[in-house]
Amino acid sequence: QVQLVESGGGLVQAGGSLGLSCAASGRTVNNYALGWFRQAPGKEREFLAAVSWSGGRTDYSDSVKGRFTISRDNAKNAIKLQMNGLKPEDTAVYYCAARIGYSNIYYSGDYRYWGQGTQVTVSS
Repeated sequence: QVQLVESGGGLVQAGGSLGLSCAASGRTVNNYALGWFRQAPGKEREFLAAVSWSGGRTDYSDSVKGRFTISRDNAKNAIKLQMNGLKPEDTAVYYCAARIGYSNIYYSGDYRYWGQGTQVTVSS
């Protein structure tokens, strides 16, 4: 079993930055691909970014490409999501997730483990 815990959410003004962290426990996630998703009220869960187990490959959705950066630290069993240029439409609950393999990474159903989420609110 893997437990994931997100932190770093909060309230920020439009144009500002936030850094989210996700700590893994229970077993190492070094062999898992890790991703970030978000879900706004009344909307489906949305893929944001993913990083391969080695950290050698990253992918982003068009909505956050160029503004968000995903990174992982296997020594600390953790990943981060640096968010810059935040917009009100980025307001959502943000989740980290872990999965085996790196195919079809945009599909939330293939992620085995999920955190409880952290709220990000961007004011205009």
